[in-house]
Amino acid sequence: MKKGVLLLLTCFSAASVSMAQLSPAITGWLQNTSVTGSYYMSGNSTAISNGLLVNCQKVEYSNNYAYITATGIPSYPTGPFLDGNPSIASNQNGIYQIPLNPQPNTGTPIATNGGNIGIFINGVALFDFRDGVGWNTSTNSLCGGPGNPPCPGGPQALTAWSRDAIPAEKVGFDCSKGHPAMGNYHHHQNPSAFKLDLNVISTICNLYDADGLYAIDSTAHSPLIGFAYDGYPIYGAYGYKNANGTGGIVRIRSGYQLRNITVRTHWADGTNVDDGPPVNSTYFLGYFREDYEFISHPGQEEYLDEHNGRFCVTPEYPNGTYAYFATVDANWNSAYPYVVGPAFYGNATNRKVTSINEPTTIYTSTVSVDEGELKNLNISIYPNPTTDLIAVQINGLVKNSVNFELLDASGKLVEQKYLYPGSTITYLDVQTLYEGLYFVRITGNNINSIQKVLVTRK
Repeated sequence: MKKGVLLLLTCFSAASVSMAQLSPAITGWLQNTSVTGSYYMSGNSTAISNGLLVNCQKVEYSNNYAYITATGIPSYPTGPFLDGNPSIASNQNGIYQIPLNPQPNTGTPIATNGGNIGIFINGVALFDFRDGVGWNTSTNSLCGGPGNPPCPGGPQALTAWSRDAIPAEKVGFDCSKGHPAMGNYHHHQNPSAFKLDLNVISTICNLYDADGLYAIDSTAHSPLIGFAYDGYPIYGAYGYKNANGTGGIVRIRSGYQLRNITVRTHWADGTNVDDGPPVNSTYFLGYFREDYEFISHPGQEEYLDEHNGRFCVTPEYPNGTYAYFATVDANWNSAYPYVVGPAFYGNATNRKVTSINEPTTIYTSTVSVDEGELKNLNISIYPNPTTDLIAVQINGLVKNSVNFELLDASGKLVEQKYLYPGSTITYLDVQTLYEGLYFVRITGNNINSIQKVLVTRK
């Protein structure tokens, strides 16, 4: 991305959206029946249309379930995947059955599994930590995944030492921290752009838009970004310090930490298992899921439980709910177990169904942003003047289309772009314009704001 003017708009307040007394599991989805998606090919910074509808196409509900019809294609561009992954994001033709009244699991916790374990509000799949690769103690080598022999027990089986996808597959994630598995585009982690992290650990966004489902905003409660397959909601990285909604906004923290080990002979609970590789520069601490241990933090309510969640008040659930959080560290880099895991809090099962076999009501989204909200947005323009591009980046989650128009000094429209729900960035090109004063007009539902920008040719 070329440096230009950057507009920073803080998160649209989820609390101000009318929920009409319906569950957020019905009202929280991003619906779309007209906008299609795009993808990047390696080395080409111009996104290519894929002709596939983005976000969710239909939401309907019964007394007990919400049914979400979605392609699995986000409104932000996908790709490229620089690890040789030949797949691209493809239409998943999904119908997902999300419980409206999720219940805690009072028996043996249900471990997360390979493949879908949840769905983000744009219809994109959530995976757990794993990438299907483990350590075969019989051969003292990696097994599973592309280029490796199969693991004992098959592709879904966890070995004594199971590889963590987040560090191991970093080169294969796109700017939005996602990638496809046989066309099933998914995130294992917080779905915000690498370039927006405080410590940037992937430079792929230097060539492609710094886009994602939402952008982290440390000053506001994170938006509702999805639901796990047990029906409980998933939030971004920030929330109320105290479970009762008090204490201000803080980063919600994982209760897991790396163990202090140099050899891999036992699990954190003391179980003696077949040896994994010793800790070294190749198999560093954090390479395997079993390198972590859970530490309880009594009295520190911003720390999560073993499932990476807690019971708490949120903007969408003022009376409280159990909720998972997409955890990050102080640098906003993804923190294990990332979203859900290693076991669900509630009763989970495969929520992708082939048909709906009960009467339902169709829900039509009424999400909008009003002028009152716009006045509370923190809008900055920098650097100013600019010479090539005006970048528009919105912090938080965009739930309604926003129109950006570039006007010259006489008020003539020069260029127009839309920012669609579930994306965070767009650009206005000023490379061919004359020097002078221009205006960026931002419009939407009851929104009309104008910002000045100076174009120079130094």
